[in-house]
Amino acid sequence: MSSQQPFRPRAVFLDIDGTYADHGLVPEEHVEAVQLARSIGHQVFLCTGRPLAMIADRILEPGFDGVVSGAGARVDVGGEVLRDTRFEQGLADRVIEALDAHHAAYILEAPHALHGRHGVDQRLRDVLAPIFAGRERGHGRHSATVDPAADILGPMQYADDLRGTSFAKVSCFASDTPLTRVIAELGPEVGLVPSSLSALGDGAGEIFVAGTHKAVGIRVVQDHLGLAREDIIAIGDGANDLEMVEYAGIGIAVEGAAPDLVAVSDRMTARPAEHGVARALAELGLLG
Repeated sequence: MSSQQPFRPRAVFLDIDGTYADHGLVPEEHVEAVQLARSIGHQVFLCTGRPLAMIADRILEPGFDGVVSGAGARVDVGGEVLRDTRFEQGLADRVIEALDAHHAAYILEAPHALHGRHGVDQRLRDVLAPIFAGRERGHGRHSATVDPAADILGPMQYADDLRGTSFAKVSCFASDTPLTRVIAELGPEVGLVPSSLSALGDGAGEIFVAGTHKAVGIRVVQDHLGLAREDIIAIGDGANDLEMVEYAGIGIAVEGAAPDLVAVSDRMTARPAEHGVARALAELGLLG
């Protein structure tokens, strides 16, 4: 009698920056691991703070079963939009006015467009240049000079007055006032997570509709596809990954993640440069 266990399909949710990709470049080992896992019968989803407009074709290239974007604000599965949450317009305009009052450099993120004031592109490059100076992304023949603003500025639309813009999330890169104080002025309808680039300080972070996070998006996928929570695997490294790693049946934190994320994870894996996603999927037996 065979002792082989029946095949157990899993659903894997991958953060992009610092998890699946390294400064926007995806290791070939990660591409191959995703393709192999899916060919065997597992489902793999991107689960990112980026809006769809910031997910480059090179990242989507291997193929995925769906995308949770905007840190849970938007969910796309099989060509169907299952969730598309935006700021209510009155609240949206208050957020814009508060950020302008504190001379913030920020970008409004909608699924298919990014919006900013004229001149924010140069402010963004000025802020990011010292952080990424001298860095390369990737290794060997896959190395490339880092242009941290490239994915952001490509789909940007500029205006002098952003009031009336529809958006799901705000990425702020600099502010004269700590963002915690700005958020306090706006009240409980909005939330804040620190920027993944800690060097930007307390004037940087992501502003979202309160109650929106990656685990919300995962639950939408789970309900739509009839997934069991214990069969959900989530891998992430940043502050906005905490809820999804904690929610998953198996939550995996990338080495170097913040202590609070490590505390809720079930296991650890390596950084993208050491092919952490591929290692994790192999260790869990998802690659055959």
